[in-house]
Amino acid sequence: MRWYVDQGILSCAMTLALRGTDLVDCQTFGYRDLESREPLRSDAIFRMHSSTKIVTSVAAMMLFEEGRFGLDDPLASYIPAFADAQVLARDATGSGDVVPARSPITIRQLLSHSAGLSYGFLEPHLPIDQAYIAGGVTPGQAAELTLEELCERLGALPLAFQPGTAWRYSFATDVVARLVEVLSGQRFDAFLRARLFEPLGMVDTDFCVPAAKAHRLIRLYAPLDLFAPMKPGLVPVDPALDPVPESPPRFLSGGAGLYSTAADHLSFLRAIINGGSWQEVRLLQPETIALMHTNQLPPGVKVDFSVWVMPDTVFGLGFAIRTAPGSGEPDSAVGEYHWGGMAGTHSWVAPRAGIAGLCLTQRMPGFWHPFSHDFKRMVYQLLG
Repeated sequence: MRWYVDQGILSCAMTLALRGTDLVDCQTFGYRDLESREPLRSDAIFRMHSSTKIVTSVAAMMLFEEGRFGLDDPLASYIPAFADAQVLARDATGSGDVVPARSPITIRQLLSHSAGLSYGFLEPHLPIDQAYIAGGVTPGQAAELTLEELCERLGALPLAFQPGTAWRYSFATDVVARLVEVLSGQRFDAFLRARLFEPLGMVDTDFCVPAAKAHRLIRLYAPLDLFAPMKPGLVPVDPALDPVPESPPRFLSGGAGLYSTAADHLSFLRAIINGGSWQEVRLLQPETIALMHTNQLPPGVKVDFSVWVMPDTVFGLGFAIRTAPGSGEPDSAVGEYHWGGMAGTHSWVAPRAGIAGLCLTQRMPGFWHPFSHDFKRMVYQLLG
């Protein structure tokens, strides 16, 4: 992995490899800041971005185990803004070309990104994302909202497809975060702190980076050429485009808002690997963890990014699931479940092989980049 740093493709990388819950290798490469050449620290703080989605999904499933909701309950029973949903017509040329939803959005569909919601930035040339942009619902615009306000805006927008009929990456997990607030009666960050972070000793995981910890935050970089992922060269991301709050922000994004460290994420990952518990702290029952990495999509529906090719992949409740091994991977990679963040944080668990990995950097974009595939392939070769 040092090669990626030496080539100027990554500024840094931290890798962890596990057999079962045993940490068998942990390495740091590169720099917290290329300008000062300050080496990467083991307690460095990373922008987790969409790795947050796994945490949010676990939080929701904790409430599921308590009987607070059923997976096939209509979302509108808890968040009325999603009642009477409209769906873009198949041949829609604008956001006004809609038909009624044939069925209500369910919580199962939210957790598996099959509800029909969108993100507003992945395909801005399509009517669905154009509607999101016009409605003030993109990741940048959402930063000014509360989770409740986001849901009000989303509920007024059309769905990309009939609920439960396709897969589309979206604000769905932010809606899940609001569901946690509604059902628990707590702010989302307070729920996470009391039910996950404090019990697991995740002392550096939050929606902000206090001033006292700012020296541990890694600088975020972008490639010189967005369309050439292996081309050397990085430039710092303008801080104005990457504001890091020192105190809890207004928008507690369940889809992308957490900052964390490798040690904190390792504690969380170990609980997942260990059937829902770690060091006498039980988050979930083993059968619930198994349900989360069981496919929840209809037959024939697979994960389909327009901007990334993610072959042989279906989706559970918060996790993507591999249905075939990747290049250079053994058959025991089938059933591997995973997810990652846009800035280059990726974790995966392979139950058949009994191994798992965590690879962290701060490169925007860094999701589904060759470095994470190389790391995973090497772990399979050495441990699988």
